[in-house]
Amino acid sequence: MTHNLKRDTVLVRPRVTEKAALQSNARGVYVFEVADNATENSVKASIRDAFKVTPLRVRLLAIPTKKVFRRGKAGVKGGGKKAYIYLKKGDTIDVI
Repeated sequence: MTHNLKRDTVLVRPRVTEKAALQSNARGVYVFEVADNATENSVKASIRDAFKVTPLRVRLLAIPTKKVFRRGKAGVKGGGKKAYIYLKKGDTIDVI
């Protein structure tokens, strides 16, 4: 358990994809890449501090590592963790 996780190091970057953009417009769901040791409570606290909105719900998902083959060499594309942040109707986060 990491209870002393600093709030400014939890959110890594917004995950800007076509799927994430559609969800933010239609349902008020925003997607962020977060630190590997982030918890739901630490993500909620970070969102509150950074954007001054209170999330209704946070879902955390692991991004799996993937094998890649480039220029004749095999490698591994690093995974990570992402968070889906659900906001109440009317609340928004300015990602870009």
